[in-house]
Amino acid sequence: MPRHNLRILLVEDHPFQLIATQALLNNQGYFLLTPALNAAEAFAALERSHTPYDLLLCDQGLPDLPGLELVGQAWRKGLVRQAIIFSGLTEAGLLQLEHSARRRALPLLGCLSKPLRAADLARLLDTP
Repeated sequence: MPRHNLRILLVEDHPFQLIATQALLNNQGYFLLTPALNAAEAFAALERSHTPYDLLLCDQGLPDLPGLELVGQAWRKGLVRQAIIFSGLTEAGLLQLEHSARRRALPLLGCLSKPLRAADLARLLDTP
């Protein structure tokens, strides 16, 4: 039985990382997941949904669109409520992404380093 009812759109272009992140989320009780390998697949899933996704969990380094741009476009269209970006960027690079999101008034809970760690993800997801 799922502990959490968040509908999550997970966007990661590396299949192994996508599967690993799904497993990490499942282990924390998140089962309402829709996976996508790129921004085009993500937009298709967003537009098929009858209600906005609760969370867009997205890699910054997608091949067809930066993750933060995907968040911005999805949010402006009312297709997502909140987002988390993850990336292999340095801590300074992640902070720069967070500042950019704030300047644009995007609903970003935060940025996380790859590979994702359960405790870091839980800290952001448990934020009211």
